[in-house]
Amino acid sequence: MSDKASFPIVGIGASAGGVEALEGLFGAVPADSGMAFVVVTHLSPEHESLLADIIGRCTPTPAHQACDGDLVEPNRIYTLQPGTLLTIDSGRLHVRPDSASHRERNPIDLFLSSLASDCGERAVGIILSGGGSDGTLGVKAIKERGGFTIAQGHDGIPRHDGMPNSAIAAGVVDLVAPVEAMAATLVDYARTATPLGDLTSEKAVQEDARLEAARRSITTILRNQIGHDFQGYKHNTFLRRVQRRMQALRLMDIDSYVEHLREDRTEAAALFRDLLIGVTTFFRDGETFQALEELVIPHLFAGKSTGDAVRVWVPGCATGEEVYSIAMLLSEYSETLQSVPKIQVFATDIDEHALEVARTGRYPASLVRDVPTARLKRHFVEDGTSYLVRKEVRDLCIFSAHSVVRDPPFSRIDLISCRNLLIYLGMELQDQVIPMFHYALRPGGYLFLGVAETIGQHQTLFLPIDKKHRLFCRQDAVSVTIPFAMADHGARTARGSAETPRSIQSNAANLRGHVEARVLDRFAPAHVVVNLNG
Repeated sequence: MSDKASFPIVGIGASAGGVEALEGLFGAVPADSGMAFVVVTHLSPEHESLLADIIGRCTPTPAHQACDGDLVEPNRIYTLQPGTLLTIDSGRLHVRPDSASHRERNPIDLFLSSLASDCGERAVGIILSGGGSDGTLGVKAIKERGGFTIAQGHDGIPRHDGMPNSAIAAGVVDLVAPVEAMAATLVDYARTATPLGDLTSEKAVQEDARLEAARRSITTILRNQIGHDFQGYKHNTFLRRVQRRMQALRLMDIDSYVEHLREDRTEAAALFRDLLIGVTTFFRDGETFQALEELVIPHLFAGKSTGDAVRVWVPGCATGEEVYSIAMLLSEYSETLQSVPKIQVFATDIDEHALEVARTGRYPASLVRDVPTARLKRHFVEDGTSYLVRKEVRDLCIFSAHSVVRDPPFSRIDLISCRNLLIYLGMELQDQVIPMFHYALRPGGYLFLGVAETIGQHQTLFLPIDKKHRLFCRQDAVSVTIPFAMADHGARTARGSAETPRSIQSNAANLRGHVEARVLDRFAPAHVVVNLNG
């Protein structure tokens, strides 16, 4: 924005049990914190809110209800009026009535996502006590823009932990802390933001030998402890994530952070998670989705009629943006056909909170910014200040809890879209997952990976059709071993000599039967199958 604030703006979301948490937080905030605070809560539109008065009694920082057009100033607290929605643009608050006929279900997501767009790295998102998952998408947006995120937890367990736990489980929280400890962290964050600002400058990285040495040390530690090499990662993006970890730990000097990273293995894991944030936006990497649309989508429908099905699997689907992006492409192409097969998009993840968001298919306006205007009008319903994926697209998608490394895979799949999931896995697991994808795909099926991922040593299993955009086609006449353990008691992967094509077909048939039997045993009710002879 042209009038971007030079100070942090802290967006706070709270619901059930939130008043007590807010009192604990603001009771420790000094009058000269240098930050502005905007509090968004779930309020009954029929009752007057006394929240500003309640907060004002426990802090020297002035608190009042937000008014339309308020210019946000440091050392001020703004609260939501009942029956209204709140956003921010160019440093000013915008208050609008919440429609009685289309009540906004996620007012916290709405404000935090607008805060992310408006303030970028100066945005701070805090999720306090409350039920449900409101706030998860909002702090996700803040995290993607390089902002700082906190959730209530640890010793200061919230009375209602649904909201903070949802954000934590989504992997978009920098720091989990009791409310009493948040104020000191925020003050240090405001103080360190300016000294660390130059870390995100590409010029600073290139010209500062000490900074470059620290960056190389950090990538080496990550490679040794995590097994992933971030040496080729974009320097300013990499150091922006390092900066956020330094602020979470209240470290002012990057050399101190390098030393901390060497001594604390849990910090390497935390930084690794931070480096992977922001991988589930709509039509992420537009050119890549265009390549998918042009090179793969038509082949998925080739030779199929109304009695057939196009089956897609999206493991690690998170909050569903990529799933719906692919479903939209499939829907659009199917409308050009006279004979349309059934479309099934299986979307899986181990995070139930993320799946809950995905199934709903409702996203704040700022999170659909990458959807082309024509597709936005075609596939979404504007519902107040959020966008709902149309029912005909949602009906193509089946969301379920599933671990790609633990549970039996899907089968007879035409396309697997596994973008930016493999980079979470060590090499041993990757060496199990890639052959498992080969098994799950139909002959001639397609694999779609993230731009930072490869098929590794499994070059014989997949033929690249577009290396730049990580599009691969399944090789059918190849020698493989059983790619993953299927024994009932977690036996290790069978590894043996290469097999002949005939034995491969036999193994595949046996493996499929074993998989299907396990799925039926685990999920199907007791049943009897009767043939034509009774």
